[in-house]
Amino acid sequence: MELFYKGFCRILPLLRAGLSLLGRKRSDRLLAAVESRLKGILFDCRMCGQCVLSATGMACPMNCAKRLRNGPCGGVTAEGCCEVHTDMPCVWLEAFKGAGQMAMHTEIARIQPPVDYSREGSSSWLEIVLGEKCTPAENQPPAPSPPERQPAAFEQACRSGRFLVTAEISPPDSVDPQDLLIRAGHFRGLVDAVNVTDSAGANCHMSSLAASTILAAGGYASVFQTGCRDRNRIAIQADLVGAAALGVRNLLCLTGDDVKSGDHPQARPVFDLDAVSLLEIASGMRDRGEYASGRRLSSIPNLFLGSTISPFVPTLESRLVNLEKKIEAGAQFIQTQFCFDLEMFKKFMVEVRARGLEQRCRILVGVGPLASVRVARWLNGNVPGVVIPDGVIRRIEQANDPKLEGKKICIETIQALREIAGVAGVHLMGHRNEHVLAEIIVESGAAQRVQTAADPSRRLRVG
Repeated sequence: MELFYKGFCRILPLLRAGLSLLGRKRSDRLLAAVESRLKGILFDCRMCGQCVLSATGMACPMNCAKRLRNGPCGGVTAEGCCEVHTDMPCVWLEAFKGAGQMAMHTEIARIQPPVDYSREGSSSWLEIVLGEKCTPAENQPPAPSPPERQPAAFEQACRSGRFLVTAEISPPDSVDPQDLLIRAGHFRGLVDAVNVTDSAGANCHMSSLAASTILAAGGYASVFQTGCRDRNRIAIQADLVGAAALGVRNLLCLTGDDVKSGDHPQARPVFDLDAVSLLEIASGMRDRGEYASGRRLSSIPNLFLGSTISPFVPTLESRLVNLEKKIEAGAQFIQTQFCFDLEMFKKFMVEVRARGLEQRCRILVGVGPLASVRVARWLNGNVPGVVIPDGVIRRIEQANDPKLEGKKICIETIQALREIAGVAGVHLMGHRNEHVLAEIIVESGAAQRVQTAADPSRRLRVG
């Protein structure tokens, strides 16, 4: 594949002279026709107009079902296939495999900007031929120093260096705020922040923005989860400004599940951005006071930025590169997929520490109780990124009280995670199981309940 590009570079002077006679529009049409035919045969090219094949191991990222420019997502199956098209190998795993065979293999770690759809169908060769091609770093002015920010409660907790506890709530199918506040009440005085999911699993609920605002007004440090599946970059940026105006300070950037897994499989997915590009846009709004378009904001959103990682899906190298990209893009905290396989997670953290990534962000490990062996087997076989060892399943299967055993396993997992260097805390998940999660927090020694006034997350007594 590299020979193709070397040969192309050799004939550049002749092409440049010929195309200068045709003019830019004619040159673009001519080159686009040739490029489409040739690259379509060799690489299944989709003519995005911003070719990154040399950085993605000659695997076209536009063939990704989510059109990720910074993959892979957390939906890679255990067999290395796409979560959307389960019979197709993950495009991004193919990209990593191809990149490993190229001299410029480190280019796959470069953060790629979101697709400029106005260039779709145009030639990406034209800029190269005319000598206009430059790297994103060369094309950008030096970034100004970010303004001084006053950290809110959750950011202060992350800076403290103590063991952190966050929990997750799925918003209600209701317009009554009390339905949300009653469930959140189980965590009052126990957690540093409460995440609000954004139509998780592609199922409709109250919007994460509205629910996060309700919790913030109720004295909780809420984490506004926002995914790229349902909104384009215009709508997402509008939501970020709105969230900041309503007092929401913490943002978790997600790519999002495919719509086929939810209750509206007939819906059209958007995926205009991915988690990495969303982080870059959010950090640009906060640090430079600019929208993605470059237009200035008159006042700047004070956001604390986070994202997610799935340490348990293939391949380890792709997970580490994805984590590093998210940190480079602005992630200050990371929450992981459920951890049931401690040995696998320990191996992941060895590599994280080798790269010094745990020094650059706070890593909170996802945990939760298993209610039954049926649930455990279903999660193991149907949720990408969830790996439950046979030993854990046997413990629940042989227990007299499976729910109690699942709770014990979760407590043991939290206690074991506290001993792993680089783990900053835990993130508890359990659909509509808030009272059990609260019991786990206390019984594991992660935190003790404290009677608080407003913003209880600032007054934790850590066990």
